[in-house]
Amino acid sequence: MHRSKISAGLLALALAGCGSAPAPDAAGPETTVDIREEAPAAVKAQSAGEAKQGEAKPGEAIAVSAANGPRIAYVYEYGYRLAAERIPEVQRSQADLCEKQGPQVCRILDMKQNGSEGRYAAGSLALAVAAPRARAFGAELGKLAGNAGGTQVSSAISGEDLSKQIVDTEARLRARSVLRDRLMEVLATRKGTVAELVEAERGVAQVNEEIDEARSWLTEMQGRVNFSRVNLSYEAGSPSEGGFLSPIRSALGNVSTVLGTIVAVVIMLLAVAVPLGLIGFAIRWAILSWRKRFGAKD
Repeated sequence: MHRSKISAGLLALALAGCGSAPAPDAAGPETTVDIREEAPAAVKAQSAGEAKQGEAKPGEAIAVSAANGPRIAYVYEYGYRLAAERIPEVQRSQADLCEKQGPQVCRILDMKQNGSEGRYAAGSLALAVAAPRARAFGAELGKLAGNAGGTQVSSAISGEDLSKQIVDTEARLRARSVLRDRLMEVLATRKGTVAELVEAERGVAQVNEEIDEARSWLTEMQGRVNFSRVNLSYEAGSPSEGGFLSPIRSALGNVSTVLGTIVAVVIMLLAVAVPLGLIGFAIRWAILSWRKRFGAKD
């Protein structure tokens, strides 16, 4: 609320410094002027023809331009299951395929691999792919995993519509740019008291910060629209099977763990019992020696 009051006061100061009416070029792209001049007949006829051409016939789809269409940021998820020793190979081949496309088509965002322990291994790869190529590129990545004996076990597509956020940010950016230009004009003409000029300088700094923030946010959203995120995950092993034999398999698989636990317990008991036994034997020997010595004297 405090920032809004400051901006409103600075805008009033800018308008006062520039005169009662803003300059035509400072009105921004949202300003409209009503012109009563009659257009030539040829121009009217051409406009009427274009309007008639633009009317959609029944059952005919209406084309939407890319600039005015929805701006959606897509995220593609693919999961593969394959042998533990093949995960690094497939991961590298998919990353190489991305780099071959060039940074204008595909970029590597993140690449991780967990060290395999026994039959378990996992990894992940995150890519930014040009939106028109993202879906087809996902199919190419799946072929690489299939050639290595892998199987696609999961897939998902999600999208976030950023149209309203982008339009709102662009409008805010235009408004702040107009306010900054008017404040700069106030400072250039040196109209107003010293306190007003100092406040205008502070306002320019604040508006510049808001403009930079809006531009970075706009660039980030536009980047998410232009480049879809493709997340790849890898895992080894096979899904657990149910039925009568499932507990038996689990028990056999845990035999080594159980035996290891028993041996560890025995080692711990020996580590405690041996010193205590030696100490007890020494005490008993001392007692017997004392009794024998003093018993012989008596």
